[in-house]
Amino acid sequence: MSEARTAEGRFDTSAEPGSGQPASAESDTTLVVVTGLSGGGRSTVARALENVGYYVVDNLPQALMLDMAELAVKAGGAARRTAMVLDVRSRAFSTDLAGAIRELKERGFSPRVVFVDADDEVLIRRFESVRRSHPLQGEGRLADGIAVERGLLEEARDQADVIIDTSHLNVNQLRRRIEELFGGEDARRLRVTVLSFGFKYGLPPDADFVLDARFLPNPYWVPELREHTGREEAVSAYVLGQEGADAFVASYADLVNATTTGFEREGKRYLTVAVGCTGGKHRSVAIAEELAGRLRQSGLAANAQHRDLGRE
Repeated sequence: MSEARTAEGRFDTSAEPGSGQPASAESDTTLVVVTGLSGGGRSTVARALENVGYYVVDNLPQALMLDMAELAVKAGGAARRTAMVLDVRSRAFSTDLAGAIRELKERGFSPRVVFVDADDEVLIRRFESVRRSHPLQGEGRLADGIAVERGLLEEARDQADVIIDTSHLNVNQLRRRIEELFGGEDARRLRVTVLSFGFKYGLPPDADFVLDARFLPNPYWVPELREHTGREEAVSAYVLGQEGADAFVASYADLVNATTTGFEREGKRYLTVAVGCTGGKHRSVAIAEELAGRLRQSGLAANAQHRDLGRE
């Protein structure tokens, strides 16, 4: 596989023409190496990579990078997408980042190196805001520690596939940048769970929205419907055919659709819309199924779950 950094910092991972070689376990393992200036945003990058499905190893000594990569191959599964975060503390074991990267490539891996940077003035403000000293400043000033670290990381910066200057990025902007580079569209999408429940069993503690379907007539009092659930056509038709039911579902579908862009912008990946009725068997179940279906029609990744169905 060939790999080059474009002007936008994205990757070209097209196969070499005529290679015809099947992917090995190593080439099928995605490795990201994250390094950069202290205070530049490595922790935010690490969290963003976790959000999009990477197994993240923080403060890994450079001398152990190949061992970690081989462990990822053996473990498989989620570990096949592994990110290794290096900082100045890891240099106590080895200072040869270039050699470590070269060794990975010689073993068949294709590591992508992300370097986070920021202006000295910005880094100083960040350290001062959290009242921390720079790990390399010793008895000197913050600026002295930053200067020493820049010198130590100069070679790593030159090797980076992606250099991100975080001087004018907030946490959410940096997270979005990483998700754009490494997440793929599915990883960045907000996933909506429409959860039915019974009020008599308590509110779901993780609900972002709570809808109350108890204004609708209860199928429990219809003898031929009592033993059935809101997932069955007869009960669903009864509930959704009541006055106000369609407007109720449509209004909340519009509300969820209106908020999803903002939730995604703020880094939320899972949204729970709880729909309640008395026992969580009839009305809330039918409404949850209908609402989830309408959200899917509008392009959202939505599913219906039923917390209390079967408890009665």
